Amino acid sequence: MHADLSRLTFRPQRRYSAVIAQQGRVQLDADINEQTAIQLHQARTLAADLIGRHGGPRDAAGFKIDYIGGKHDIDTLHIHGGRYYVDGILLDATRPAPGTAVPDEDAEDQESAAPPPYWTYWDQPDGFRDPEKPGDRLPSPAQTPFVVYLSVWERAVSAAEDPALREVALGAAMPDTAARVKVVWQVLPLSLAALEIEDEEPSKEVVRAAFDKWAQKQAAPSARLAARSQRPDHADEDPCLVKPDARYRGQENQLYRVEVHAGGEAKDATFKWSRENGSVVFPVDELDGTWVQLASLGHDDKLDLDVGDHVELVDTAYASRLEPLPLLRVEELDLPGRRVRLSAEPDPSVGRLPHLNPFLRRWDHHEGPRRKGRTTALKGGAVPVTEGEWLPLEDGVEVYFAKGAAYRTGDHWIVPARTATGSVEWPADAARRPLLQGPSGIVRGFAPLALVKGEGGTVDLRLAFNPLASSIPAADEATLAAEEQAHREEQLAEDPSGGRSQTTADAEAAAEGDE
Repeated sequence: MHADLSRLTFRPQRRYSAVIAQQGRVQLDADINEQTAIQLHQARTLAADLIGRHGGPRDAAGFKIDYIGGKHDIDTLHIHGGRYYVDGILLDATRPAPGTAVPDEDAEDQESAAPPPYWTYWDQPDGFRDPEKPGDRLPSPAQTPFVVYLSVWERAVSAAEDPALREVALGAAMPDTAARVKVVWQVLPLSLAALEIEDEEPSKEVVRAAFDKWAQKQAAPSARLAARSQRPDHADEDPCLVKPDARYRGQENQLYRVEVHAGGEAKDATFKWSRENGSVVFPVDELDGTWVQLASLGHDDKLDLDVGDHVELVDTAYASRLEPLPLLRVEELDLPGRRVRLSAEPDPSVGRLPHLNPFLRRWDHHEGPRRKGRTTALKGGAVPVTEGEWLPLEDGVEVYFAKGAAYRTGDHWIVPARTATGSVEWPADAARRPLLQGPSGIVRGFAPLALVKGEGGTVDLRLAFNPLASSIPAADEATLAAEEQAHREEQLAEDPSGGRSQTTADAEAAAEGDE
């Protein structure tokens, strides 16, 4: 999550069930965030255990898919509303109903066409598919059937992307408050060839089994990283603001984020890093060639922009598609005008639509690691991945990529660095050797929705479950008779006369005595 955090402390293997606040203690963001993570983990694990990897309520299951061929337009899908669960994560495909505006007395025609009650493949809220890109178009079912599936993951959203999160009463000079985590769902096509299915008329069971095999490969990242702090050669030249024996030489506590920029094999992959967890962002007001007009240039000299910084132009669509573009370098600053000149004009597909809330994200690498007296050249503004050796970031912080991995854009690792210990916080073995770890995120989930064979030939691949609640069954006759006898005995204990008058009861008792 790109957010201004102190660190992330949730570890499922520790089996903590709650965070307990203590009186008179400092409250940190990490404590609150861990409590949220514990509750989410418990709720989603329970849902996945009861439901399975995916499924929806039988009477309200969402994501029913209809294929609509493009006779006069481009092919599309209708994504019907309702709820569905993937790996315990709740998804809702219900399209919000538009509000009703106050009528304008001067306007003649005030009625506007309401959107349909379903999403389409092209307007799904987090899909951002582009009809002009051939790779985004749906395959032709006339040539071969294809599978429609759900891709699910989560990402952070700050006030730079959603201005409604900012409390305007705090004033423009104040920083934003809490960020949010958003569930992203995308309905995407997948060919039968990608699932290694040769049969053009596969059964539901065959498709589901092949999809599960494919999804396991996609969800399990092979990239692993280790981090450490190593006293740099120039440590003796540093001012005595840190301990002389400190391996981490930074003057402040930091949360380093190492994130894969371009994915693929090691020879093609690149990464970027930030000492602020990638949280330093600058909302964009306007683009003019290589010049970018910003809403602000930062709150202090640690969180501002400077010449030589590498930045990434981001908007909601770019963040959701996870398709990296080259990072750009800040070449010039116009402080009074709140403008920066970049090393190249940003890609036309990003930052041009104000409703997508574009912003610049600062990354803190300026060049690649130095090896054998030479500096590694950047590739597309990011650092090339080199496996099997320690790569220095800054101030003694180093990272190590394991050999033979495949990398995915957006996968990242978090490395807390602390001045109190002069080191970084990273798991190690008994010999204090750093342990290789998989990414902290992105955690991805997948679920098959439909096998599209053409118009009217869509095979539903969703799963459904029934509610657990049901009618209370009637008791058997023996149980009912025992309950009735117990009720009578209880009444007699409370009233021996059985509701009769005292005179009648006395007469009956005397008659029984005469007998």
